[in-house]
Amino acid sequence: MAAFEMVVVGSGGGPDETNLSGYLLKPHNASWKDGIIALEAGSGLGALRHIMRRDPYIFRERPTDTPVTPLTVYSNVKCFLVTHAHLDHISSLVITAGALGGGKKRIYGSSQALRDLETIFSGRVWPRLASNDENSPYSYLVYHALHAESPYKVIFPNISVRLMTINHGMGLSGVYDGACYFIRHDPTNREFIFFGDVEPDSICAEPKNIAVWRAAAPKIPHDISTIFIECSYQIGRPVAQLWGHLSPEHLVQELLTLATEVVIARQARGSWSQRMQHLPAEALHGALRGVKVYITHCKEHFCTERPINHVIGDECRELLAPHRLGVELLTADQGMKIVF
Repeated sequence: MAAFEMVVVGSGGGPDETNLSGYLLKPHNASWKDGIIALEAGSGLGALRHIMRRDPYIFRERPTDTPVTPLTVYSNVKCFLVTHAHLDHISSLVITAGALGGGKKRIYGSSQALRDLETIFSGRVWPRLASNDENSPYSYLVYHALHAESPYKVIFPNISVRLMTINHGMGLSGVYDGACYFIRHDPTNREFIFFGDVEPDSICAEPKNIAVWRAAAPKIPHDISTIFIECSYQIGRPVAQLWGHLSPEHLVQELLTLATEVVIARQARGSWSQRMQHLPAEALHGALRGVKVYITHCKEHFCTERPINHVIGDECRELLAPHRLGVELLTADQGMKIVF
């Protein structure tokens, strides 16, 4: 039985500003009118307007429902959940601050992501329309920090999240921390994993994705059967030019790591010495059966006849096929409605 419903407002990673990371999410058994979680906020109102021109009934829940406007939809957003404060993940949140109805809206993210947002809502880059004060009459957005060492936190009726820190390359002061979220439908304990921008563990001085996979492994596929993860570049991208992102070779390696952890969890082999043992390739066959992985954040370079995420998706599937993990690899397309 489905636990979630999502509309993909944008799934690209730039530089096409009309298709940036933005997903609208609700519990499957709730109404869009009851409230919405905006998961990332790169593309927003403008992108949704184009989507709704093509499909005016994308938010229809009953045959008698009439089309709504993009502004009505975004006014029903109760909170934003952001992985980090790069512009392709937060630009619509900034632009629409103060322009949406529906009262104050919370912004959930890591403490560092919220501090970065404060430099934007500083009164210089953008008006000071966000703060930590729920009672401020001038704040339309309210910061609420999530902490990686904390358990699941309720952010929305029947929805809890757990933040895990991941690497997103190097910044001016060292490693740039990103975030991965375990998003749980509390009544059913169904979850999905949503990665922000992420660097492959194989090139990190301090690998962090492995902790995500180990946390997920015992729950696959009965509680976790859906994963959203980026793959920004096509096959063959030099490691020095990944800039904290994945390419198909590295995405496949990450999925092999997950499959390994799933096999270990199922066999209840938890000691360090056992984890160091090499599993034969055939031991991973079918390990991820029942899991769907949606590829996100593909970077457009305007020189492919087909959508870039479809090109990258095909490259990933070709590399993954010989491993026979059983996973279904899909692309998150702008305008798609996903029920899972």
